[in-house]
Formats: sequence, structure tokens, C-alpha cells
Amino acid sequence: MAEKNELSIVRNIGIMAHIDAGKTTTTERILYYTGRSYKLGEVHDGNAVMDWMEQEQDRGITITSAATSCTWKSNKINIIDTPGHVDFTVEVERSLRVLDGAVAVFCAVGGVEPQSETVWRQAEKYGIPRIAFINKMDRAGADFERVVTMMEERLGTNPAVVQIPVGKEAEFEGVIDLIEGKMYTFDEESLGQEIIVNEIPEAYRDSFTAAHMVLIEKLADFDDEIMENFLEDTPVSATEIYRALRKATLELNVVPVLCGSAFKNKGIQPLLDSIIHYLPSPLDIPPVEGLGKEDEMVSRKADEKEKMSALIFKLMSDAYVENLAFIRVYSGIIKVGDKVFNPVKKKKEKISKLIRLHANKREEVDTLSAGDIGAVIGLKFSTTGDTLCSSGDYIILESMDFPEPVIGVAIEAKSKADEKKLEETLEKIAMEDPSFRIAKNEETGQTIISGMGELHLEIIVDRLLNEFKASANVGKPQVSYKETISATAEAEGKFDQLTGAKGQYGHVVITVEPLGRGEGVLFESNVKEDQIPGEFLGAIERGVRDSLDAGPLIGYPLTDIKVTLIGGSYSEEESTEMAFGISSAMAIRRAAVEAKPLLLEPIMNLEIVSPDEYLGDVMNDLSSKRAKVVGVDAVDNLQVVRAHAPLAEMFGYSTSLRSATQGRANFTMQFEKYDVVQKSRADEIIRKIRGI
Repeated sequence: MAEKNELSIVRNIGIMAHIDAGKTTTTERILYYTGRSYKLGEVHDGNAVMDWMEQEQDRGITITSAATSCTWKSNKINIIDTPGHVDFTVEVERSLRVLDGAVAVFCAVGGVEPQSETVWRQAEKYGIPRIAFINKMDRAGADFERVVTMMEERLGTNPAVVQIPVGKEAEFEGVIDLIEGKMYTFDEESLGQEIIVNEIPEAYRDSFTAAHMVLIEKLADFDDEIMENFLEDTPVSATEIYRALRKATLELNVVPVLCGSAFKNKGIQPLLDSIIHYLPSPLDIPPVEGLGKEDEMVSRKADEKEKMSALIFKLMSDAYVENLAFIRVYSGIIKVGDKVFNPVKKKKEKISKLIRLHANKREEVDTLSAGDIGAVIGLKFSTTGDTLCSSGDYIILESMDFPEPVIGVAIEAKSKADEKKLEETLEKIAMEDPSFRIAKNEETGQTIISGMGELHLEIIVDRLLNEFKASANVGKPQVSYKETISATAEAEGKFDQLTGAKGQYGHVVITVEPLGRGEGVLFESNVKEDQIPGEFLGAIERGVRDSLDAGPLIGYPLTDIKVTLIGGSYSEEESTEMAFGISSAMAIRRAAVEAKPLLLEPIMNLEIVSPDEYLGDVMNDLSSKRAKVVGVDAVDNLQVVRAHAPLAEMFGYSTSLRSATQGRANFTMQFEKYDVVQKSRADEIIRKIRGI
């Protein structure tokens, strides 16, 4: 626990990047050099500390955010190593929500890749200060300047280069520090533990002087003292540069850029120094804000004396322990034995165990305080995005938005006896992963599980069968379509029934109208209190929203629709919430049929990197998949093709791309938007799903 007044030495950071840029290897080196690990873990050997899940070790990728903490030069660093694969983007989202700073790792060969852009935008959304580490400087094709230019062009950021590389590719030796004016190389025999400090070689003097001047010029834009020195042509001290660079980084004006090779143990200690120099402590971030009891804004400072407030950013369950709830404590102290309040669920919870995390190793502690990241075991009601606060207090911290899943598979228990276990296990996984959904198809009786992509579902099924030992048959992946409407319609729903001694009466008139793509569902009431009392409006809205879960075409959810309650009637004796819920569901079903329903399909954003000679084959293959090419860029002897394509056409795309390019092209794909399916194609899909 950080002692009083010691929050200034705490850093809560995330390591984020595109898949395969070297995030996990970078984190492994950080743990080694800070003494947290005593041997170097390697992703390709399947023994990386942070990739502890069996599925991660098998595939050599990060799937779940792993949390750990370490100490560097008396500072405490809490680290979350986030996944780079687009299917697990929700893991990045919820980690960034609770972090104060981030290290963005870029591959010196690939540069700014699609998922780097996605995680960068997520960090922008939460206003997180970042530093950039250009990794893999030892690889063939490494180009430091090109990556810095890509950061400016693709990310629209302002990189402040604080190191330049000495040599590149196989000749990469070390780095020149533009602030200290020294060259650092890393002793290979001590696995990079020993740093050799030298004067800058003559061959690099001019490069150093030019890069140092660019850094000073850049900082002069944000710092008056440096501007004064710059105009008067007087030298700027290292202390002044550190101070100005920290201030500009925290204000999101610049991003310090470093370089190295994590795999070859070069450049990690200067990266650790930069985390301390430039990234914020909990004291540097503004007080956290949330909603009070009367919907007024309430704030809490990062201080142990404040009332306690914490956000649950992730739940984790496995086959052996109760639920683990990862929390970020923003203010106050949380102790074992405390009774706390969850204002979202309006329930009290007891803190039975608190733990600090080191990947999947757990260390029990008595308290967690402001600025800490840890976990609580055994919460009964709380889920991801909920707030915990002191008993008697009330503050709801801003939660997180989770994307809609785009792909589903049918799943069923192998026998009647296995049904209950399968159901419970699916609920456990859904509680842990907000981007995973379970739905029952009313027409077929099938259970459909949905996720962010083929790999996401593959991992979930793998965990179901191997970790939780559930017996199930799994179908082929299916696209998660949606439905919408293209016209305005009005409909009436009336439920008037005698049940026992008391009647049930509800009567509504609604209109539905289409909204723009991506606008979701809006509900509005235009009725007066004497037509339908306000106490029934909640039941009517619930009835409407529940009915929109199944559209009129093939039972997929309806979206981009506005529902307005324009009329109805009630009976003082016989109207009930249930009757209004049923009548609004009847009205919605009628209106949706009249409003010319349309089918929507998920469109994916594709980026394909291919050698020049295969560009024609790649384009032909894309046109056969209903893809629209939105841009082609040449980079050296490679072509980078950006396209939008329906997910339905992309199953097995890696195989067809490999055969079209003799295995020399690769691609990344992420969800872009939902769009209308052409009528002829929609009819074909509807017939197929209905089994006609």
C-alpha cells in the first residue's frame, strides 16, 4: 500500500499495442529488470509470466489483461499488459478506463498498424498521457524515422523524440539520450542488466545536435522558460527539459518517443526511467467525478482521508475460486471486513478478502488505498462497471461502453444431465466478459453465444470444454445480423383480460420511425398524465425494449429505431405494470412489421499488407467478397490495401489470402459498422435461416 503522501511515487500504467509488436516481451523485461521475475520469460517458449492462461501459451498471444506491480528506483509501478488482438479490444477498453498513463509499443518494421490506431483512440477517449516505445529495432526492415512520421500522420499526434537509435537491424547497438547527451549500450553477458554509458561517437554528433534542437523547439511551444532560452540561444539544462517534457506529456501536448529491442534486452531501463519521469501519478490526474444521489456531479480526490470510492473494471472466474473483482481505488481506503455500498445495484457488499495481483499469483493484503489497483474476492451482486463506495455514501463513477458482438455460434449440452452445468458456466463467462452474450433463439430453441470474432469465440469454447470441463456440441460460426426499419408506422396494443378476481388492463398507441446508422434505440413519451399515469411509463419502456430484441424478419435485434408513445388509456382499478408491458410488446410487434423492416449486417474494416506482385490477385479476391476498397498505399515494395467487407464473406479469409499470395500477405480485421444488406441477398439469408 502506498503510505500517506507517497502517491507521487505510484504509476498506474498500461502496455498497449497492435498484436505482435512485443508488448508482453517488453513487460517481461520490465519485471526482470525491476527484480519482480528472476528469469526472462519468453512468449514463443510459452513461459511468459504475463501470458499465464493455457490458451495464451498455446497461441503466443495475450487474451486477458494481466495485472502486476513492481518497484523501480523506489517508485511503485502497477502494470496492466493488455491484449493486441482486435477480438479482445474490450479488455483494452476496460483497462484504460482505470489507468493513469500508458506505454504504446510500436514495431519498428510494421509501424502504426490498425490495432495500434484503435488502442490509441481508446486512450485519447479517456485523456490518458502516453509515451511511445519503438520496439524490434534489431529486426530486418526496422526504420525509426518512418514510425515517428507514421505516428504524426496516422495518429495525428505530436511525437517528442528523446532517444535516437545507434545502428539498426542486425547492427542495432543501443540508444543516444537527447536529454543527457550520452550513448547507452547494454551488456549482452549480463542480459542487458549492465548499462554502459559512453560519450556520443563522432559519427552521430550531427544527428544528435539536429535531434536535440528539434526537441527543444518542440518544447518551446509549450514552455515559456525554454522559449526564452531558445530565443536567446542559451543552453537548456537536462532538469529544465525533464520538467517541461513531463508537463507537456501530462497536458497531452506531446508523446515522448523511445526505442529499443525488448527481445535483445536493449532499451528497457531508460523506458522505466521515462515511465517515472513523464507519466502521471494518481496526484497528477484530476479528482474522479461521478453522479450523486440527486444526479448532481460529485468529485473525490486521490487521498486516503477522502470517502472511499472504487470502480470494478473486470470480473474473473475460474473453475476453483469465487469471483475475483478487479478494482481501482480512486479515493479513501478499503479494508478487509468493511461493509461497502454498490449504488448501481443498490446493494451492500462485504469485503471478505483483498488481494494484490502478480499475473495469476495472488498476495492477500489487509487494505487497498487511493491509487491502488487490486482485487476483491467474493462480491455477491457487483458486476463490471459498478462503483463501490463507503457505506452511507453515494457516488456512481462513469462506467464503460462495450461494443456489440458481431459473430455467434450455436451451442448445446451433450446430454440432459450436462444442461445445468453448461448454463452456469456460460453465465460465469458472460459475467466476466461484457463483450460475450448468450441468447435463446425462440424459433429453434437453440442457445446462441456471441462474441467479437472467430478467435474470441474459439477461446471461449476452449475454456468451456477444457478449463470448466463442460460437455457441449458447438456449431459453426454465424454472423450476428441486426434488423431495422425504413418507414414510419403506428400501431396499437391492448391487453384486457380477467385473471382471477382482478382484471388486467393496458392500452398503448405508439409510432416507430427509423434513425441513422449506429444511433441505437430511443424511447420517448408524448402522453399526458391523465391518459397514462407516469408510474406505468417504466413498464411500457421495458416492454418496448424487450420486444426489440427480436425483429420481424428472422428474430435478430432491432436497432436504429425511435419509439414514441403517443396515446393509450388506463383503468384505475385494473391497470397493472404487467398489462402495460404486454400491450406495448403487442404494439411494437405490429408496428415493426408495418415499418418496412430491413436486414443489417456487420461490415469489417480490413487492412491487407501484400508484396507488389500480388496486388491484382488481392484485389480480385476482395471484389469476389463484396468488399469496397477505400485506399491503397505503397510502402517500400509492399502495398497496403484498406477495404470494407461484410463479415459474412470473411470466414476463412486467411486461407484464401494465403493461396492468392503464396503465403506472403497478411491482414488485420476489425468491426467498422452495421449496414443494410441488398434486398436479393437479404432474401437469400432470410430463406436460409428460416430453413425454407
